[in-house]
Amino acid sequence: MGDTARILVTVTGPDKPGVTSTLMGILADKDAGLDDIEQVVVQGQLTLCLLISVPPSSDVLKEMLFASKQLGMELDFKPVDIGTQALAAAADTDRRYVITAIGRSLGPPALHALASTLASQGANIDKISRLSEGPLASLEIHAKIPADRDHENLKRLLLAVATRSAFDVSLQRESLYRRSKRLVVMDMDSTLIQIEVIDELARRHNVGDRVARLTEQAMRGAMDYDDSLRQRVALLKGLDAKVLDTICAELPLTEGAEILVRVLKRLGYRIAVISGGFSQAAEALKRRLGLDYAFSNQLEIIDGKLTGRVTGPIVNAQRKAELLEIIAQLEGVLLDQTIAVGDGANDALMLERAGLGIAFHAKPNLRERADTAISAGGLDSVLYLLGLTAREIKEIS
Repeated sequence: MGDTARILVTVTGPDKPGVTSTLMGILADKDAGLDDIEQVVVQGQLTLCLLISVPPSSDVLKEMLFASKQLGMELDFKPVDIGTQALAAAADTDRRYVITAIGRSLGPPALHALASTLASQGANIDKISRLSEGPLASLEIHAKIPADRDHENLKRLLLAVATRSAFDVSLQRESLYRRSKRLVVMDMDSTLIQIEVIDELARRHNVGDRVARLTEQAMRGAMDYDDSLRQRVALLKGLDAKVLDTICAELPLTEGAEILVRVLKRLGYRIAVISGGFSQAAEALKRRLGLDYAFSNQLEIIDGKLTGRVTGPIVNAQRKAELLEIIAQLEGVLLDQTIAVGDGANDALMLERAGLGIAFHAKPNLRERADTAISAGGLDSVLYLLGLTAREIKEIS
């Protein structure tokens, strides 16, 4: 066995049944070993790579060449130095990451920008897989990144590239936990739904501009959230509670929200809405979408009118992070197995506490603090971050 040679064989050509089985049959008949295999089909064209161990005086390559020609395939091969391969394997201390790119259309400029950024950080791309169907709108890159490189710096560089090129990008450490998420918590206003409920209430109470300014300041983190909420709610004093009921009955869901929830539920995820908004809206969404939990602020209503006060603890940034932990404990889920999605400064701690924090159509400061950001697509883009393909999403939904 000391003279056994290792050969890298590459077979290319039109995909058809029987190619792999024929070549495996030859390897079996000739007592050759198979050390590694990778196969991919792109637009009907097959590329099959085999790392084989060939016994001395074996004619296995001759047989494989003949069989490939009979199948209408091209076969190429080259020896692999066993000593060099073993040395490289022993020295491999790189960390493995998954980079997910999502856009309306991903062309050569976007992929060049991504690949160049990775190369500048010493990353080596192992595999690129398409996630979307139709136009190339999402793909997944598996790469090895030197252990001494700063993960946070690479994330910032990728985010800057994606922002300039108008697509979204995610950098996740490849691990068991990336593929075993079990709990998703989401903000409500401007995340799960398209509106800010308090702004709609204010508009119908003729204090829209005043409340909108306070809301915007709170979402940017320019104003204490608790004070902002109290001031905004105070402006709603005297509003008929029926107006709130009407708005809650007609909440406009964000693009992709129903698909996201439906797919996650069928995969066994637990789903919660944790909102700095109001319980009437959160409970309405819980019933409508079949969510498992809903936490939010409680408006005080007396004699059918809003009093301008909230009751109970305010669901602020700290409370949101605490509720994420509480739900995870109730469900027996590790924080590494959780996902949090939000759009404002009030969501920052929750996103940082989760295994994967996603800033959804958010302000720049939240995008920088989150693990990843979605700025162009709908909420169903979250499914690509879990490694699901468009075909799998269709099958499940």
